[in-house]
Amino acid sequence: MSNHSSSSHAIDAEGIVRNFGAVRAVDGVDLAVRKGEIYGFLGPNGAGKTTVIRMLVTLLAPTSGRMMVAGYDVMRDADQVRSRIGVALQEAALDNKQTGRELLRLQGQLYGLGRREVARRIEELSGLVDIGDAMGRLIGTYSGGMKRRLDLAAALIHYPDVLFLDEPTTGLDPLSRSRIWEEVRDINSKLGVTIFLTTQYLEEADALAERVGIIDQGRLVAEGSPGELKQGRGSDLIVVRLDGDAETAIEALAGIPSVSSVEAHGSEITIAVSNGAALISAVALRLNESGLTVEELTLRTPTLDDVFLQVTGTRFQSDPSSQVSSEEEATQHVTA
Repeated sequence: MSNHSSSSHAIDAEGIVRNFGAVRAVDGVDLAVRKGEIYGFLGPNGAGKTTVIRMLVTLLAPTSGRMMVAGYDVMRDADQVRSRIGVALQEAALDNKQTGRELLRLQGQLYGLGRREVARRIEELSGLVDIGDAMGRLIGTYSGGMKRRLDLAAALIHYPDVLFLDEPTTGLDPLSRSRIWEEVRDINSKLGVTIFLTTQYLEEADALAERVGIIDQGRLVAEGSPGELKQGRGSDLIVVRLDGDAETAIEALAGIPSVSSVEAHGSEITIAVSNGAALISAVALRLNESGLTVEELTLRTPTLDDVFLQVTGTRFQSDPSSQVSSEEEATQHVTA
């Protein structure tokens, strides 16, 4: 393949591996993100998410594998890749003593844009990411949501082909979060930018992403549209919290027709069925006959969290204050 590829993919990665000493943080990941799509990338802490992003944005070299971003080979043409991507990592490194306009002007100059071009782009972006009048204020006076929006504008000043957003709304209140969602949609539709998004909020991936990939223990364990992934989980879920032995419950429920799967995670049992409303009483009765105490019984349609639980064995952790994973510590150490 030539250095420059004109494929229909904005990101094309095959067999990416990254080792840190004896630890394999990323274990043969393939990614194909289409031009113009919003792709959500999810995984538990330490799953390899951060390492994958750092490799794609040229901050970290893979141990092996091939990566094309915006049509260029990440290893051979890192400068070409950097000039065509925008990156808004989780901790926005903004100078509180600059105004928003000064920061964007500097960013534009770093990308080699002329003064007039920078002024025009700042004008366009201040509307798109809703900064407006605050452009002339010191960044130190900005709220968390404003800082995140300015960081978005800085990542877009050179009109990149691909935008990497690492947890863009972590720590923001629900209103600020929904405004950032609107802006991400606008950036995607109005500028035609491909967006690669990691998030701590499943509803964010559900609302924004056309396709979602879930990484666990360094491998891509599920991929598809949020709708496809949820459908694959079953049409209805009966979720039971038990006081008793989960294995006994699984045996008791095995014989009920229309039950497509029964899984236990601690004292919680998830039963995938085709018609939950018709089966919920049969499930309750069967558990009761087996001498098990049902503490809670819920019928609902599958969510992305159910998919996440099925493929990773844990519920999605959306606690931004949780410990930094060893994988992230390793990558931070390598790239510091």
